Parts: sequence; structure tokens; C-alpha cells
Amino acid sequence: MDATGIPALDTLLVWGGAITVLAGVVTVVWRAVRGLAHFARRVEQFMDDWAGQPARAGVPVRPGVMERMAGMEERLGRVEHELYPNTGHSLRDAVDLANHRLARLCPDDDCRNGSGPRLAGADTDDLHGGPDGGDRDDDSAGDEDGNDQGEGGGGTHTPILPPRRAPDQGNHSQG
Repeated sequence: MDATGIPALDTLLVWGGAITVLAGVVTVVWRAVRGLAHFARRVEQFMDDWAGQPARAGVPVRPGVMERMAGMEERLGRVEHELYPNTGHSLRDAVDLANHRLARLCPDDDCRNGSGPRLAGADTDDLHGGPDGGDRDDDSAGDEDGNDQGEGGGGTHTPILPPRRAPDQGNHSQG
């Protein structure tokens, strides 16, 4: 490198170059250390979340991943219990019982697809448990002879059972 011929300027340029290089190296090292510190904090947070944190003053306990997963498995077990026939108390058992009762009400296929005869003496509330969800035991659904003509003779409460779904329309359950 050529000197400028002025020794003081040459010295100033050498020191300025050295300080610039040193500042660049310090900046690169500082950014690397800061990035590593940030990464270490993230790893520490992950490990704290994984293992959980005990309760301390003013801060509730934070369960770890394995403890939370055990809780989810327990809830999933309760949901699975409802999906398969088992003790008679699951949702699946209730649906199977309702289907069985419906099949007893209307045993032939004509009644299931909606083209069969109407049920005499039954209105919609009788088939679905009444307006309040309970069974109706009163004689308001029809006359004593069962023709459901009522006092006005209208016979407007004689429903057709809902059609039964064909297997290819979404009934993909097994069992």
C-alpha cells in the first residue's frame, strides 16, 4: 500500500482502519452471542413447558406436557366410551336402543321409507316423547277407538315416520 507521504495522516488512517475492523468483529461477535442467548432462552422455555413448573408465590402450578397429555388421554377415553356399545349407558347404546324401538314400531320396510301406512292414534309428540321431552300418557292423541278423529274430526295429527337412511348416505358405523 502506498503511503500518503504525511506520517500523521498515515498513522491516523492505520488506526482508523484498525478501529473499523475491530468494531466490525465486535459487532459480529455481539450478534452471534445475542442470537445464542435468544436461542438458549427459547430452549429453556421449551424445557420448562415440557417439564412443567411448580407453584411459587403468586404463580400457579404449570403442568408439563406429559401430565397434560395424560389428562387428554383420559378425556379421549371417556369420549370413546360413548362411541361404542358397552355397558348400556353410552350414547351409542342409546342410539341403538332408539333404532330398535323404532324398528318395533314399524317392522316392515314400507313404513321405514315413508311410503307405508300412517300410525293411527299417534301424533308427532307421541313418537318423539312429547313437547317437553317426556312420555305422554294422556289420551289427547286420539279417541278411545284409536281413529284419531278427535272432537273436530280433523285428524291433523297423524304423522308419517321419518324415512330411514340408506347405508350409502353417510351411515358408515360398524358394529
